[in-house]
Amino acid sequence: MIARTAGAALLRMGMEPKNREEIAAARQYVVDHGMEHVKVGVFDVDGILRGKYLSRDKFLSALDKGLGICDVVLGWDSTDQLYDNVKFTGWHTAYPDAAIRVLPATRREIPFEPKTALFLAEFAGRAEAVCPRGTLRRVLARAEQMGYAVSAAAEFEFFMFTETPESVREKGYRNLKTMTPGAFGYSVLRNSVHSDLYQELLDLGQTMRFPIEGLHTETGPGVLEAALTYCEALEAADRAALFKTFAKVVAQRHGLMATFMAKWSNSVPGQSGHLHISLRTQDGRSVFYDDTKPNDMSDAMRWFVGGQQALMPELLSMIACTVNSYSRLIPGYWAPTSATWGVENRTTALRVIRGGTSSQRVEYRIAAADINPYIALSAAIGSGLWGIENRVEPDAPVEGNSYDREHPEHRRLPPTLYDAATRLLASNAARSLFGDEFVEHYAATRHWEEREFRKAITDWELARYFEII
Repeated sequence: MIARTAGAALLRMGMEPKNREEIAAARQYVVDHGMEHVKVGVFDVDGILRGKYLSRDKFLSALDKGLGICDVVLGWDSTDQLYDNVKFTGWHTAYPDAAIRVLPATRREIPFEPKTALFLAEFAGRAEAVCPRGTLRRVLARAEQMGYAVSAAAEFEFFMFTETPESVREKGYRNLKTMTPGAFGYSVLRNSVHSDLYQELLDLGQTMRFPIEGLHTETGPGVLEAALTYCEALEAADRAALFKTFAKVVAQRHGLMATFMAKWSNSVPGQSGHLHISLRTQDGRSVFYDDTKPNDMSDAMRWFVGGQQALMPELLSMIACTVNSYSRLIPGYWAPTSATWGVENRTTALRVIRGGTSSQRVEYRIAAADINPYIALSAAIGSGLWGIENRVEPDAPVEGNSYDREHPEHRRLPPTLYDAATRLLASNAARSLFGDEFVEHYAATRHWEEREFRKAITDWELARYFEII
């Protein structure tokens, strides 16, 4: 859907000047490697990579002039169903092109496509206000204005199945066969038997610049966990989004399928997508570490956690972004149920990790594997910065099992995606952090998602009501 022409008209819509050195390097790389085609992709609201192949000449032109892509990419859901409740685009606007800028520094080599490179893009012009990557950039610009550099990393749990896209549909997504049976966390047996797959994922991470710091089996049939190496926050989001995409690609190339659903079965725990975040000064010193304070938490870290805790109920739809997300947020399944925090406590929504001057950080544990990394990091970082700006004091840290505690009403999380999106719409803090256009567009997409779910008749309803009621 990338348009054939864009040129100066798209530049007038808000294209920012490119870094000349990065553009020159990207141009030289494509020419030197004799590439006839280049792959360009942009992540949509659901964190799905949308894009296409471009001829070399078209791509080289796009480096300078930008491109257009039909703005339906921001006007449909994960199944390509058109939203009927958003202002940004729709039949009322006739689905014009949205401007996108190619990001020359994001080049990745795809090992199984040796004559093709992948470049990410982001929305520009009017569409930049609702762009997931653009939203994170605005949050990080806020951090920079406050004198901070933000580092982040994601870790994902994902289930692997001995299935194909055809077989899961033929089975109606029931009675699926996991890659391995039973629960066998940290299994050297499993990762040795399937070493070819593990090694390909590890190698792919190195080649495509989303290096994997740790990869192991989790507790559950066919479930793996990958921890990505930390880096600057925007790059961390790129890495996380690319990892999710290409882990699925590798799986399907092996005759397998990977799922990053928050919870695919009621008999196993959900799948997390925890985010680790730290702040440094521009000269590299830790903002979070202060060994004169309790738990080595500086004032700034305490306020950062306070902001995250205070805004979590308002921003939850940016993290728990699908209907399925809320099936994971139940007690006793390694997922938080209230906006709580603790020190080295894996039952709370926020876990402070005492890492000294090098790795003092907060783990945002409410997130599941289904996150859009750009949007989830925007919420996790933005709320923390808001906490520092307003010197928000958190509650006392939870010690022991948070699930066994009664928490105040204002710390409880919205129970459904619809409720969470409605809270987001009403949040003045969210509008200040992310902009009115983003909040209204994103909340509308989540209301749509919940509405689509309510049209479905579930197996649970049939089994409960078909005969008896």
